Amino acid sequence: MEGSNNTTQESREPFVANDSSLQNNRVIPQLLTSVPAFNDAASYLSETTSLFTRCFMDFSAEPASRGLGGQEMVTFGSAKSRGSPALNTASSSGSDLAVCKASQSSVDAPLLHEGLSRTLSRKSSQSGNAATNSEDLSEGSSAQVLSRNTSPNGISIFQGLIERVRRTVRGSADDIGWLKRASHMPPVDDQTDRFVEIIDDIRHGLHGLPNSMVYLLVPGLFSNHGPLYFVNTKTSFSKMGLTCHIAKIHSEACVEKNAREIKDYIEEIYWGSRKRVLLLGHSKGGVDAAAALSMYWTDLKDKVGGLVLAQSPYGGSPIASDILREGQLGDYVNIRKLMETLICKVIKGDLLALEDLTYERRKEFLSKYHLPRELPVVSFRTEASISPAVLATLSRVAHAELPTFSTAQPATTFPVVMPLGAVMAACAQLLQIRYGEKSDGLVTCCDAEVPGSVVVRPKRKLDHAWMVYSELNDNPTEADASQVCEALLTLLVEVGQRRRHELSNKDE
Repeated sequence: MEGSNNTTQESREPFVANDSSLQNNRVIPQLLTSVPAFNDAASYLSETTSLFTRCFMDFSAEPASRGLGGQEMVTFGSAKSRGSPALNTASSSGSDLAVCKASQSSVDAPLLHEGLSRTLSRKSSQSGNAATNSEDLSEGSSAQVLSRNTSPNGISIFQGLIERVRRTVRGSADDIGWLKRASHMPPVDDQTDRFVEIIDDIRHGLHGLPNSMVYLLVPGLFSNHGPLYFVNTKTSFSKMGLTCHIAKIHSEACVEKNAREIKDYIEEIYWGSRKRVLLLGHSKGGVDAAAALSMYWTDLKDKVGGLVLAQSPYGGSPIASDILREGQLGDYVNIRKLMETLICKVIKGDLLALEDLTYERRKEFLSKYHLPRELPVVSFRTEASISPAVLATLSRVAHAELPTFSTAQPATTFPVVMPLGAVMAACAQLLQIRYGEKSDGLVTCCDAEVPGSVVVRPKRKLDHAWMVYSELNDNPTEADASQVCEALLTLLVEVGQRRRHELSNKDE
């Protein structure tokens, strides 16, 4: 605008500093601040654009126009401007819109995400040129948002969205079986046939566990809230005259804390009985027991005879990983928050107990600690049935007693049951469909096998909870959980004897 019109101009708010076209023409657009609806809409668009840019800062788009020196310019027109042909072709109207140029200095310019130009209507003046300019400005207005490209590699924000979708879809697909694929890991030895023979002998009354050992059962996650966890197994061992203990650890604590407690348990048992200890850990209990032997082997090598890991996520669990990993179901249905409340608030545990079972934490732990080669180890993994009949399966997790009014009458008890079989079948079906991996419902078969161990792969369909909670409709023609534990420990004794024999031959 000419210098003669300076007296008719109102106070102006600068759009972008150091622009030659603005200095020459002295035209500085402003928003119609006198119209509250338009002003609110422009503020909302500014805030939304700023939030969108900050959320995807690492995946910012490449410059929309190379001529703008690494900046993008987005124009938001009002209803009048969209209906006005003159303002829709803003590139031909240099007096209405400001042209933005980036600074060429070596220092990066500050972000201009919230720099909205505001166009203010002007009163009619006696000058013809002033009246024409005032009419053009009053008919339309635009809000321009400037966002400076902050990504040095120019990756598109849409590539960031695609990458997030890919991680969500892939989930744990790249992690399942990582330990088995590692080139430096020793192979496993399948002894399922021998296990079946031992089971058959036990069912015919032939028991091979020696009385010269003490048997320590290490329960898994949430065992403190399962009154029947391993109880039947301990009772069965006691009837055979064997010394058997259930480790009273805080199963909802982290692996390293439980490893220390198990180490103290083993030393207390050994110094009290002068007998070596055979350990059988189920689920997370197997991971805790393996951690104790890995971390404190120099103190325990003369006190431990072997380890059985039953359905233990030694390599990690896809269920735990998918719950806690970002971009998975835990982000969308609040599973992570629910598990945190359940473990930390309800049962007073530590969320690390679940985090230690993820693939990331297992990789980190096993890179620092590993089981000694001379330790006899047996891995027991199973597959859960996914047939519709499993939905009707109920597991006895506790028992309750009805109050009696006479001391002469025995207390009446009834079982407390839960559909654990149905839950395990649903989880196994999910893992089968999503990853194509067979599992017991919580742990895939390949992640339950310890490299270099003796592996037992039964054909019988057993879910993750069957090992410790018997079903109400157990098949009497099949071995129960106590007999399976006895067979696994018997096989461990044989493996230990064979290992010692091999070592003695090497020494000779």
